[in-house]
Amino acid sequence: MNNISKVKLPMGEMNTTPLIDVMLVLLIMFIITIPPINHAVKIDLPSGPSIPNLRPDPVINKVVILPDSQILWNGEPVSLDQMTQFLEQTKTYAPQPELQFQPAPTARYDIVDFALARIKKSEISKFGFVGNEQYYQFDKADN
Repeated sequence: MNNISKVKLPMGEMNTTPLIDVMLVLLIMFIITIPPINHAVKIDLPSGPSIPNLRPDPVINKVVILPDSQILWNGEPVSLDQMTQFLEQTKTYAPQPELQFQPAPTARYDIVDFALARIKKSEISKFGFVGNEQYYQFDKADN
């Protein structure tokens, strides 16, 4: 009878180690496949060849954002609220003046984003980015 009492019975619990391994692999796969969150302001820019304007605009306004987050309207420092007021005033002109936008390469993204959002909200019809030629050699090695 002593030999019978030493017989081991199978365990009644489920081995969860493989299940945990599969769950961790699935979690890592989901984390890798989740797209990064991007914040963007969508602006419809003209595409295709531009048709030359036979009549020059009476005023061309230029908004520049400096590296120290200062906003310039035609060379004069302004706040976001002042820029919005100027944008509203330009909508009353006929024909509507062109608005040129030039952020500095090292300008803070959030200031540029706020300015673009205000410009889009003002529904300016003539808008363009200027100064993009400064990025022609962006991230290229010097020869």
